[in-house]
Amino acid sequence: MAQVPQTFFDALAVRTWCGLSLRALGRAREEIDAINVYPVADGDTGTNLYLTAESATAAVEAVFEAHGAHDSGEPALAEAARAMAHGALIGARGNSGTILAQLLRGMAQVLSADSETTHTDGEGLRLALRHAADSARQAVAHPVEGTVLTVASAAADAAGKAEDDCGAVARAAYEGARAALAATPGQLAVLERAGVVDAGGRGLVAVLGALVETFTGEVPSAVPVASGLRHARVAGDDPDMTSAAAPADSAEGRADPVPADSAQVPADVLEECADAPDTHGPAFEVVYLLEADDTAVARLRQRLDGLGDSLVVVGGDGLWNVHVHVDDAGAAVEAGVEAGRPYRIRITHFGLGDVHTTGAGRPARERAQRAVVAVVPGEGLAGLYTEAGATTVLARPGEPPASGELVEAVRRAHAREVVLLPNDADLRHTAAAAAEQARTEGIRVALIPTRSAVQGIAALAVHEPERRFDEDVVQMTSAAGATRYAEVAVAERQSWTMAGICQAGDVLGLIDGDVAVIGSDVTGTAETVLDRMLSAGGELVTLVLGDEAPEAVAEHLETRVRESYLAVDTVVYRGGRQGAVLLIGVE
Repeated sequence: MAQVPQTFFDALAVRTWCGLSLRALGRAREEIDAINVYPVADGDTGTNLYLTAESATAAVEAVFEAHGAHDSGEPALAEAARAMAHGALIGARGNSGTILAQLLRGMAQVLSADSETTHTDGEGLRLALRHAADSARQAVAHPVEGTVLTVASAAADAAGKAEDDCGAVARAAYEGARAALAATPGQLAVLERAGVVDAGGRGLVAVLGALVETFTGEVPSAVPVASGLRHARVAGDDPDMTSAAAPADSAEGRADPVPADSAQVPADVLEECADAPDTHGPAFEVVYLLEADDTAVARLRQRLDGLGDSLVVVGGDGLWNVHVHVDDAGAAVEAGVEAGRPYRIRITHFGLGDVHTTGAGRPARERAQRAVVAVVPGEGLAGLYTEAGATTVLARPGEPPASGELVEAVRRAHAREVVLLPNDADLRHTAAAAAEQARTEGIRVALIPTRSAVQGIAALAVHEPERRFDEDVVQMTSAAGATRYAEVAVAERQSWTMAGICQAGDVLGLIDGDVAVIGSDVTGTAETVLDRMLSAGGELVTLVLGDEAPEAVAEHLETRVRESYLAVDTVVYRGGRQGAVLLIGVE
């Protein structure tokens, strides 16, 4: 279906661009992964770019949904642009995703400079692309030519010479980036040896192609990924533009525009790249989000720069995304602790049998028969679920995981059969999309629609891997369905609820997702909620305390259950920073 072009860069254009970028990166993901040889040949650049774009897209969609729910029309350009940048920042993956997040942040800083402006024109887009390229380069400790930074600078240079509307600027940026991408093998030896273009740069060209489609309705031609040693090219690499309404056999219409092996780097070339002196580097990739001030981050940059390489620190306004390759992963995390509060810490060991880094095809690790993958709202519950054998995905307040993260967790579980527990009603569609994607990869996935972490605990308690898969899923589903769930939270603003009007600061008791009690203190509200739930019977009460919960609330509720409800047991867990003050389950 042809894209309706946008005339100006407004909130709708931001939304359209994000969606088209996600689609373009989804189509090119495997191709980009296959040519990923720098800075580490770990074959995940396409995936990392896709996950970063997915997080940005979800953040923009959330802003539009919020305005729709309040009948306030479309958001302002500044709000949409900031949401795009924030979503990319918190969801950035790997070196390439972190740089993409900074590129989007640089654009957003220009697009949101005047919060009253509803749209911008070609001149505004030129400035945004220039600032994006400059800020991304500044975020990298030691910029290297022949990478995505080179491609971004070329795009900004070409855009700066364009005139007229956003469409002309976007087209110039795309063509400039495309030409720079083709030249990357001549700038970086590892690319020349492998006979491929830079993977991160290839991803940026896809994102800029989506920008062209946003403003012109035309889909740019496919991009060559090979050069030098290899002459295989992606079909349709004529630099002329094609119609967005291209027939199904055009480059746009094909889900896989290049044969699977033609975009692959030959094994002998990969081995050569892996063994080359300039590709041997630190053993670990360390990535985390960091809450810290500018002064602390400046010191952190110096410290991490001395520990390793591929250092990229992006963000601002108190929230940063830190990426570095080091031999001492613990020291990199400790440096973050000294600077502020690191979280969402991810440490990847490059050397664990990775054919891309060793050049040797070790036998694949044997898959387990069955695994459980669960989304959990806090570190405490993540530990509990992990002890029970589940693979976890942490969902922090206001930062729900994207479908790509769930698919990644399913892969990480490395099992033939997977039970997926979303533990949140709002993640139903996200989890369903992840399950469908995993099934296309040959993994048998059952999605149990758990709406709270306490329902997930109940399901996990009856999980038995030795049972037949269908029988296990039925038992887990039954246990989850028999568990009523509630949460106690503090209202952030005045609003209408099922229990009446609440004010900011009121304590809300939600039962099965609906506000049932409005109170003034946590303990009293929690007791009222618990009494209502136990009035229908129950055998076990599960309490999960958040960091904000009063110290005495658990003891008070345990005493209440012991004195008022015979034969009802209580179990208490610490959930950590989980959003809700208290989670309650009754089964």
